[in-house]
Amino acid sequence: MRILMISDVYFPRVNGVSTSIQTFRRDLVAAQHRVLLVAPEYPGRNPAAEIDVLRIPSRQVPRDPEDRYMSRRAIRAAWPQIAEFQPDVVHIQTPFVAHYAGMEIARRLDVPLLETYHTYFEHYLQHYVPGVPAALLRSLSRRFTVRQCHQVDALISPSQPMADVLQSYGVRTPLHVVPTGLNASRFRKGDGGRFRAAHGFGQRPMAVFVGRVAHEKNIDFLLSMLPDLIGQVPDVLLVIAGEGPAENHLRREVARRELSANVRFIGYMDRDTVLLDCYQAADVFVFASRTETQGLVLLEAMAQGTPVVSTAVLGTAEVLRDTTGAIISQESALVFSDAVALVLKDPALRAKLSVAAKADAARWSSVQCARRAADLYQDLVSRRAAARPDKILAEAKG
Repeated sequence: MRILMISDVYFPRVNGVSTSIQTFRRDLVAAQHRVLLVAPEYPGRNPAAEIDVLRIPSRQVPRDPEDRYMSRRAIRAAWPQIAEFQPDVVHIQTPFVAHYAGMEIARRLDVPLLETYHTYFEHYLQHYVPGVPAALLRSLSRRFTVRQCHQVDALISPSQPMADVLQSYGVRTPLHVVPTGLNASRFRKGDGGRFRAAHGFGQRPMAVFVGRVAHEKNIDFLLSMLPDLIGQVPDVLLVIAGEGPAENHLRREVARRELSANVRFIGYMDRDTVLLDCYQAADVFVFASRTETQGLVLLEAMAQGTPVVSTAVLGTAEVLRDTTGAIISQESALVFSDAVALVLKDPALRAKLSVAAKADAARWSSVQCARRAADLYQDLVSRRAAARPDKILAEAKG
């Protein structure tokens, strides 16, 4: 089968959407499908080094140095390459230029169209559109979401809680829960000692957050619980791995709270090498985002045998359901810090959680998830083919 994916983001832009696309593409290709990805060009990126990635000229999104705005004209100019690929299905990954370009491509080729709902916009926009009442933004984001969801043949949600949210909005398009699983490479053991040595962290007790350093990730909460944690584990180090628009704000908060001796910002890391070392170096992984549609970083941490302390909201609730390698905490600074301190101060508990975390992560095979996606593609193609005779007859009568 030939699948055309289209997205407003992809590597080198590091986020959950890029990771999900890469994971599915790898496993679909390994299963003998062909996947062409249409994605933005990024400054300094060499598109010639990529296979089946069609990079589209783009410009920076205003007030957002990380993201790009693909040119609709350039996408149309690439039509000969897209048509030559002859996709059986079009899969939209993001709701901006990619959504409308994907609709146009699917309509011109008369192929099924589906979309993955990666981002919980209701709780996202309030951090990026200042001055507009939160209630109004929620209403607008819901209406926008419903309208787009009704423009495709099928929807993929990475988790059941996110699917439930979409249905509560009034979305009637068929919904399919297909999470992004873990590729086998995520289980390759990192070198925690190498990571600690490279950063001069020594043997300090270490809690790690990995992810986009953005307001919706609720990293402020991790800083708020840190003073109480320091009271119990004085030499603890909170490592924040990633970059994003909230970094300057968080650095100011660290200084204001006089936490500089206990917090380190270390930026983005190569996913296949240093990031695995970072997970492996951590004594505990900490997370408190309220907006995850899945929460892949929790699975990546557990795959390295790193115990997790996290709140359980939306997608993270599904990831952490029935896990034994994680401690679920309410969003209370005192409760959360007590849970982290418990893990840091008890080597036997930490070892027990580590073994369980690996077993928890092993249940999320990306191969199985890709197979479910491929089955959905095939079902959509079959349904479209079955409907064509009726369509041709109707057109003839008309």
